[in-house]
Amino acid sequence: MVAALFIGAVACGGGSNSASATATSTGATAVPGRIAADIGKNDSADVLGAGATFPAPVYQAWFDDYTKVAKNVRINYQALGSGAGIQQLIARTVDFGASDAAMSDKELSKEPDAQHIPTVIGAITVAYNLNGLSHPLRLDGSTIAGIFLGKIKKWNDSAITALNPGVSLPDNGIQVVYRSDSSGTSFNFTDYLAKVSPDWKNGPGVNKAPNWPTGQGAKGNEGVTGIIKQTPNSIGYVELQYAVANNVSFADVENAAGNFVTPSTQSASAAAAGATIPEDYRASITNAGGDASYPITAMTYLLLYRSTGKCSVQRPLVDMLWWAFHDPSAQKEITNLFYAPLPANLLPRIDATLQSLTCDNGTPTLRRTPG
Repeated sequence: MVAALFIGAVACGGGSNSASATATSTGATAVPGRIAADIGKNDSADVLGAGATFPAPVYQAWFDDYTKVAKNVRINYQALGSGAGIQQLIARTVDFGASDAAMSDKELSKEPDAQHIPTVIGAITVAYNLNGLSHPLRLDGSTIAGIFLGKIKKWNDSAITALNPGVSLPDNGIQVVYRSDSSGTSFNFTDYLAKVSPDWKNGPGVNKAPNWPTGQGAKGNEGVTGIIKQTPNSIGYVELQYAVANNVSFADVENAAGNFVTPSTQSASAAAAGATIPEDYRASITNAGGDASYPITAMTYLLLYRSTGKCSVQRPLVDMLWWAFHDPSAQKEITNLFYAPLPANLLPRIDATLQSLTCDNGTPTLRRTPG
């Protein structure tokens, strides 16, 4: 199923962060390129991709908007989860994959021609359904881990009430909701939990499809969001855009500096700002340092073939990416949909990577060079 966009007015709700995350038009500005942003306007292709639900709203917006630049380029993106995106790239049943979890060394050994291209940054919210709260819950890492381990079973458990003095919490059982599919959102959420909880690290651990000790599974960010919205006393983890667009409440989470931070485009940007990104772009930015950093933040990737893709589809795809990184309206779409742009100092490296890609085993993918 092609991912549906969750674009629309966001209603304000009491006791919820759903109205406190505001999109801004500020952020990293694409590095001016001597290759025109509309380089692909005369392209013609049908391009197939699959993968992460986490960035699906911004990808679908880009792909739809790009038809105004290249009217004969149609990109069909199937939001099936990061695990499916990686597996379909390896099986070569798609022209590109997408994942919030960087491919592992084992996965890269099966497809050594894979190239990660970072696209946007996103915050993973701890979303919940509790009526009658006057302000957002505060949660820390050990408490979140205890809930998802099934050790904290009721909303008025002392671990939660201690973080929320003066808040009347119900004597009701906590209904945990998790991703049932192989998911980059799950990977980054469990990566965070493993960093803040020895019990989680030594138990379920970091995985795109962990063995969840408790709860109910749902497919995709949209599936988890839907279950939380319909189920009183529930809690789960979803990307910020899905929570905001569906008016689902989410918690302020304690970061590595000891501050409780609201997930937003700004706090996600703060988490990414100080990250060290290696040459192959595979990096974790959860539990980042900094007073303003939101701790459950992730970078998401498109996965392309470095040299063995077919020029008939690789060239239009890379042209589209050049447009996405260099067209101001495409970059503004990122924050309009409650994602955060990549750090500005990363963009020249991505430009160089795009210009290094070839297709049909050696033909330059970008047909125009600077100068």
